[in-house]
Amino acid sequence: MVALNFTLICMTSDNNVTVHNGFPTHDYTSIEQGYLMWSVAIGSMVGTFPFSWLYTNYGARFVFFGAGVLSAFSTALIPLAASLDFVFFVALRFTQGFAYAADFAAIGVLCSRWASLKQNALFLSVLTCYSALATSFTNPMAGLFCESAFFGWPSIYYFNAVVSIILFGAWLHFYDDFPEKSNYVSKVELEKIHRNKTKAHIEMDSYVPYKQILTHKVVLSCWLNAFADLFTAVFMHTYLPQYIRYALGYTVAETGLISAIPTILYIPMKVVFGYSSDKFKCISERSKLLIFNGIAVGVPSVLYVFVAFVEARDINVVIVIIIHIFYGAAGGAFYKCATLTSRQYSHFVIASIQFIKCVTLFLAPTLMTVIVTDTSDFYKWRIIYLIFAVILFVSNIVFQVYATDEPASFTELSRSRKNSSAVATSSVLATA
Repeated sequence: MVALNFTLICMTSDNNVTVHNGFPTHDYTSIEQGYLMWSVAIGSMVGTFPFSWLYTNYGARFVFFGAGVLSAFSTALIPLAASLDFVFFVALRFTQGFAYAADFAAIGVLCSRWASLKQNALFLSVLTCYSALATSFTNPMAGLFCESAFFGWPSIYYFNAVVSIILFGAWLHFYDDFPEKSNYVSKVELEKIHRNKTKAHIEMDSYVPYKQILTHKVVLSCWLNAFADLFTAVFMHTYLPQYIRYALGYTVAETGLISAIPTILYIPMKVVFGYSSDKFKCISERSKLLIFNGIAVGVPSVLYVFVAFVEARDINVVIVIIIHIFYGAAGGAFYKCATLTSRQYSHFVIASIQFIKCVTLFLAPTLMTVIVTDTSDFYKWRIIYLIFAVILFVSNIVFQVYATDEPASFTELSRSRKNSSAVATSSVLATA
């Protein structure tokens, strides 16, 4: 899905390598590029809650595999769609977005079923690396393919489709929805996974107390910080190649390598932050949540001000890289708070973060279309970075007020308990 962010540069008729070697050229207006981005966002928004329902009722193994196959085939058809019809292209992007909606709910299921309460941050940190990993893998590969006289930009999509089929085949082979049924889990490991979890958490029936979750202040503060983090990060992941290429003036090959650096560093730092959040015992769990959220959301709010005003391109790029490193602390911040608060219902809470991400996928191209009318104008980008600074700063303040590591009252609710309460109430009424 992220391949388009880079290949938009390669597709243009002013790309000498593409033109010289006879690869197809496509010059899309900023509005058309917006449609291609918005279609992914709309597809993700449409798919978020259906996938959440499917995971709740059927587990993640086959549902996530199906989403992966759908994503792979729609990716492989992109070069054909670009040559045939723009509407077909937009439809495939919608399909990619729909499949993409499966990701966050799968993370929620994995954390609920497979993560011990002592390893939530590490699980979340590793699992939420997928966007950064995809970008760090795709951008340099796209740069090499675009500059290649033999492969060209269409090969990026074919290559990604093949890799996707292989990876999702591995998922189907190794993953099981229930740790106790897995051939790869020992009794000792199973005990650690289930330690201190309630019966309702372990059994995870299909009941979800939607109203209580949607009105809970801690959950809402986590969602607000998720929006701030994802909105700014999604925008940077999407448009960083264009910012580096046009606003800062680097070459296409340099753009591919430089735009991959933030995400390459982000991944190991995310794991380090997640591990540290779980292992530090010298301070309380709530204090760790506040500190890590300050690192993930508060510090970037300040650094974006520097990005907005530092015009020296090398220094500017370094600051952007540092911002991405601090983003890595999110696994020990609002993500961890969301799972600790919602426990067995974290799959819905995390799936809702996917919906928030879908909204940001819609807002990012809108912001780009409205404000950055000229990608080479550094001062247009400045406005966006200042907006990011304000959003991140306010969100972090809200989190500092409401964050907690205690399970919410709605975690005591389950289908069996609800039915028992209903039976008891009926008995009382009948007696009366």
